[in-house]
Amino acid sequence: MRAIILKEPGQFSFIEQEEVKAEKNKAIVKIKRIGICGTDYHAFKGDQPFFTYPRVLGHELGGEVVSISEGDIKHDLKIGDKVAVEPYLNCGKCQACESGHLNCCENIQVIGVHSDGGMAEYISIPLNKIHKSDTLSFDQLALVETLGIGLHAVNRAKLNQGEKVLIIGAGPIGLGVAQFSKLKGAQVCMADISGSRLAFIEKMGLSDSSIQVSGSLDDADLRAALGGDLPSVVIDATGNKNSMLNTFNIVAHGGRVVFVGLFQGDVTFFDPNFHKRELTLMSSRNCLPDDFREIISLIEKEVIDTNPWLSHRTSFEDMPNKFETFLEPSQEVIKAIIEL
Repeated sequence: MRAIILKEPGQFSFIEQEEVKAEKNKAIVKIKRIGICGTDYHAFKGDQPFFTYPRVLGHELGGEVVSISEGDIKHDLKIGDKVAVEPYLNCGKCQACESGHLNCCENIQVIGVHSDGGMAEYISIPLNKIHKSDTLSFDQLALVETLGIGLHAVNRAKLNQGEKVLIIGAGPIGLGVAQFSKLKGAQVCMADISGSRLAFIEKMGLSDSSIQVSGSLDDADLRAALGGDLPSVVIDATGNKNSMLNTFNIVAHGGRVVFVGLFQGDVTFFDPNFHKRELTLMSSRNCLPDDFREIISLIEKEVIDTNPWLSHRTSFEDMPNKFETFLEPSQEVIKAIIEL
């Protein structure tokens, strides 16, 4: 079985792996589509936390079930089902798992990050990590995980109808955050350094206002965009240290800050400012099984249209040569996908 491995930062190569074997409570999925995400780009550049080399990347997966090994896990899968893969393999035994926080299991193994992922012809996945759809395409199924990150962040923020939310970072994760913020009835302001990304989100109808950032966001920028107010919720999807630390200065008193992106370093803030605003700071990691099910239902009902997201494509064969080009700003990549 062929796979693509990231041997070290900046170096992909094809390898031959052993054929995937049937195991109890697992299914073998033939990979059809692989979404490329920020985690993959950071791994390629060598600045991804929780990562070791060499590694087969790929955790945004759409595929087809080709083999099922029965066991004690209840499921409704059958051979030939089109599926999205939930890539978060949790232990089921730790305190986090027992309290329902499967997304941040103490012993979590995210495929494509902690263990080898789906840039391969086939992958073996636990039955309870496979989510099927009778109607969605492989393209759509490969985007479910990306959308899940955004939905989980919005659920963490507990947005209210009409609430003013600032989303910093207009990449695929920020786009997902905007999608679900609008579905919650929030007033969305998007901020990014890229005018083309902001224009894309406005065209999608997912923002009420936008700010093209040239330096640091300040009160004046936000009050101008939000009718004189500051956002009561700031969701940062940049993974940029300066942007993340600045959120403490631009959120309304009594507000919430949610970090979706992350960086390798310490988060520090001026405590008197934090206290006088009585802020709530949250992180958001991965998503939950119910998020997968909700997103699949919303796409099936055409509440969410993922087609405009897919700006770039490559074949499995060409991926090692094309990958680095997706990092070029001139390419204006929204979401790139690999076809098998």
